[in-house]
Amino acid sequence: MFRDASLMAGKDLRVELRSHVTTQQVAPFAILMLILFGVALDPDRGILTRASAGLFWVSVLFCSLLAIQRAFTIEAADGGRDALRLSGLDPAGIFLGKAAAIFVQLGALELVLAAGVVVMYGTEITGLPLLVATCLAATAGLAAAGTLYGVLAAGLRVRETLLPILLLPVLAPVLIGATRAFEAALGGAAADGWPWCGLLAAFALLYTAFGTLAFGTLLEES
Repeated sequence: MFRDASLMAGKDLRVELRSHVTTQQVAPFAILMLILFGVALDPDRGILTRASAGLFWVSVLFCSLLAIQRAFTIEAADGGRDALRLSGLDPAGIFLGKAAAIFVQLGALELVLAAGVVVMYGTEITGLPLLVATCLAATAGLAAAGTLYGVLAAGLRVRETLLPILLLPVLAPVLIGATRAFEAALGGAAADGWPWCGLLAAFALLYTAFGTLAFGTLLEES
C-alpha cells in the first residue's frame, strides 16, 4: 500500500512540477486574495490584524478546491481513470498517494500565504508550535476529505460545480477549528488553541481511515 502511495504521489507531483499550475495559477490567485482582503480592510488595521487568521484559511480553502479538482482532472483525459482502475495498484495506496500530493501542494501554498499575512497584515506569531501543528492537522484533513469527495465527483459532467457543493459543508469544521487555533497562535493564548488542533487531528484521522477503506469502491463507481 505504501509503495503504491509513493508511486501515485510521485506521479502527481511530477505532473505539477512540469505543468507549473500550482506556481503559475494557484499561488498567484492566493496572493491576489490576500491583497484584495488587505485593500478592503486597510483603513482599519485593527480589524485586518484580528481577521488575519480567518482570511488565511479562507484563502487556503479556495486554493484547496483548485488543487483537488486538478488532482482528478489530470486523469480525465485519454482514459486515464480507466487505466488507473486496471493498474493493479492498491486503492488505499492510490487514495493515500493522491492525498499526500495534495498535502504537499497545500503546504507549499500555506508557507507563501503565511509569509504574506505576516508582511502585508503586520501579524505577529506568538505560538509557533501551535501554528505548525494546526497547519499540519488542517492540511491533512483538507487533503483526505478533498481526495474522498474528489473521486465522488470525478466521473460527472458537472464535477467543477458539484465538488464545492459537496466539500464546503464538510470542511466547515476544519475552517472553524483552524481559524480558532490560528487566532490563539497569532497573539492570543496558545493554550486555548490546542483543543482545536486536537479536533483537527481527529477529523484528519477519521477521513484518512474512511478514505483508505472506501476509496476502491468509490473509484469503481466514479
